[in-house]
Amino acid sequence: MGLFDAFKKKDIVISSPMKGRCVSIKSVSDPTFGDEILGKGVAIVPEDGKVYAPADGVITTIFPTGHAVGMTTNDGVELLIHVGLDTVALKGEGFRIIGKDEQKVKKGDLLIEADLEKIKGAGYDVITPVVVCNTDEYSEILGHTDTEVNAGDELLNIKK
Repeated sequence: MGLFDAFKKKDIVISSPMKGRCVSIKSVSDPTFGDEILGKGVAIVPEDGKVYAPADGVITTIFPTGHAVGMTTNDGVELLIHVGLDTVALKGEGFRIIGKDEQKVKKGDLLIEADLEKIKGAGYDVITPVVVCNTDEYSEILGHTDTEVNAGDELLNIKK
């Protein structure tokens, strides 16, 4: 290890908040996500409805309907995890909120439980965008797409 290695910029790693198949954010049919209007990221086609903190940080908001959570990681990454498309219309049906606004969380803390079968049964797509809302603050955001992920697996590499 060289003298200046400690000063090199390290990538920020964001883990998967859910178990499922990671796909390109551009494959999401909702243009707010698919056209990266809110920021760059990836999407997960979930296998179960448990949503975990993808990094250490603070919950900035959990929507009262339970369909989405925003957080800021200890590294300053502003994340939005949005369970399903248009699921706000369910008015909380099929969602159980575990986390709280302004709660400090550790990677792996359970934030939300979603009943995926109930959500699908109501006619909604359960694809879950994971978006870096402050994309402009980073030089590069790389997602591990077209792969199966477990909650806690590396999902995004962010370069300052």
